[in-house]
Amino acid sequence: MATVLAFDVYGTLIDTHGVVAELEQRLAGQDRSELAPEFSRRWRDKQLEYSFRRGLMGAYVDFARCTREALEFTDRALQTRFSETDKEHLMGVYERLPAFPEAAAALDRLVAAGVSCVAFSNGSREAVERLLAQAGIRERFDDVVSVDEIKRFKPDPAVYAHLRYRLESEPGDTWLISSNAFDVIGARHAGLHAAWVRRSPDAPFDPWGIDPDFTVADLDALAERLA
Repeated sequence: MATVLAFDVYGTLIDTHGVVAELEQRLAGQDRSELAPEFSRRWRDKQLEYSFRRGLMGAYVDFARCTREALEFTDRALQTRFSETDKEHLMGVYERLPAFPEAAAALDRLVAAGVSCVAFSNGSREAVERLLAQAGIRERFDDVVSVDEIKRFKPDPAVYAHLRYRLESEPGDTWLISSNAFDVIGARHAGLHAAWVRRSPDAPFDPWGIDPDFTVADLDALAERLA
C-alpha cells in the first residue's frame, strides 16, 4: 500500500478555539468577555483530560459527552453561570468549528500529488463527518476513522492498531499528522511515523525521548514537504 496520511481533526484540521468569538458574545452580558480565550483553553484542556481519565478507567463514552462535561466544569471553575440554553448553544457552535485557514489548500496540494489522506479522530464518525463537511474539507479525505469503532481513546495503542487495520497498512507506510503532542507520541510508540504540527512557536514538545519524525508550523509547510 502507498503511504497514507492520517490527520487528527480537533486542533490539527479544525480550530477548537474558533468558539472564542461566541464565548465573547455570551460573556459580554456579564461584562467578562475578556475571559473568552481562557474559557476556550480550559474547555479544550478538560475535554482531553476527561478522555484520558475515561480511557484509564475503561469507562468509554462518546467524545461529545467529554466535551459537554468539560463545558460544565469550566463554567463552574470560572463561575461564568451560563444557562442551559447557553451551554446547548455553545455545544452547537463546537459542532460547527472552522477549519484552519490553510487546511483546504494544503490538502488540495497533497491530494493532487497523489497522497492518500484520511481523518482520524476521537470524535464519532458522524460528528467528524458533519464537522468536516460544514468546514468545507470533507471531500479531500478518502475515509474517516473514529476511535468510537473500538471504544477507546487516543493515545491507547489499540487505537493506532485499529487505524492500521482499517487502512490495511503497514506501520512504515502510515503517518499520523497531529498538533497534539500526546497523539504524536502515541503514534510513534505504536510504531507509526508522525509529524507534529506546531501551531504555536512557543509550544514545547513533551520530553519523553519519543520525538516526531519531523515538525512543521502548519499544514502549508506539511504540503511543501510531502506533496
